[in-house]
Amino acid sequence: MSAISTLNYNSSRFILSGFPGLEGEYLWLSIPFSSIYAMIFLGNFLVLHVIRTEPSLHKPMFYFLAILALTDLCMGLSTMCTVLGILWGFIQEISLDTCIAQSYFIHGLSFMESSVLLTMAVDRYIAICHPLRYSSILTNDRIMKIGVGILCRSTLLIPPVIIHLKFLNYCHPPILSHSFCLHQDLIRMACSDIRFNSIYGLALVISNLLLDAVLILVSYVMIWHAVLAIASQEERIKSLQTCVSHICAVSVFYIPIIGLTMVHRFGKHLSPLVHVFMGNVYILFPPLMNPIIYGIKTQQIRRRVQRLFYLKEMC
Repeated sequence: MSAISTLNYNSSRFILSGFPGLEGEYLWLSIPFSSIYAMIFLGNFLVLHVIRTEPSLHKPMFYFLAILALTDLCMGLSTMCTVLGILWGFIQEISLDTCIAQSYFIHGLSFMESSVLLTMAVDRYIAICHPLRYSSILTNDRIMKIGVGILCRSTLLIPPVIIHLKFLNYCHPPILSHSFCLHQDLIRMACSDIRFNSIYGLALVISNLLLDAVLILVSYVMIWHAVLAIASQEERIKSLQTCVSHICAVSVFYIPIIGLTMVHRFGKHLSPLVHVFMGNVYILFPPLMNPIIYGIKTQQIRRRVQRLFYLKEMC
């Protein structure tokens, strides 16, 4: 409470709530969170290294996986300073400009991950439904253009709503509900007209996350229809197995988003720890799980990683 009393409600500084009620356990909490961040960086760096150094992985599917790993790395970096800073006792407040910047990266990277997952679904559709034309459709030049398109879509549509946060008047208690900044947290504390942020933000979610989810679902309906047309049951199973990793990645991305949305919308009566937990799952679960999913389910990556560790043991 003392930190709150020293701040004016119109101040451009905000309090990071951290983990309410667990302040005395921060040192112990820092151990699993530090381990999670270390696993995120190690796992995604390992995926990028394997794809870069293994010539047999220089294929469209693995190029898209590399973009996904890079996105997950950036997502980890975008929140690490504030989350670990709170647990280690270095950070309690955050400036408006820093908060807005962090919000931009978190939401932009979420949109980027959604776009990459959609692209990977299209990749699986082409590989299964048009295998003979796969190489001619997904050329290196086209993959590069897709990558630029993903980057532009994820970064150029967000600035209007994020920049507008700078000009809002914040007069409610400046307490963020998470260990990092989210757009919905900031507009909740504003006393200005937030209709632009609400409408534009909803339009972004619909045109990015929701549209991508629908298109991913449509692509899998078409894949399923094509697989059923395959006469051999063994070939059906083999075709579907190539999609298992992607389906798992889609699940670990969208389920936390749905959970966080439901908690924000209908869970106002719940303990603040529930909001904090869901927020951290939304941020950390996909970057943590994606390298594990693709490392276990993708034979080429698994073999290459095993070879790397074997060579280290020999040395």
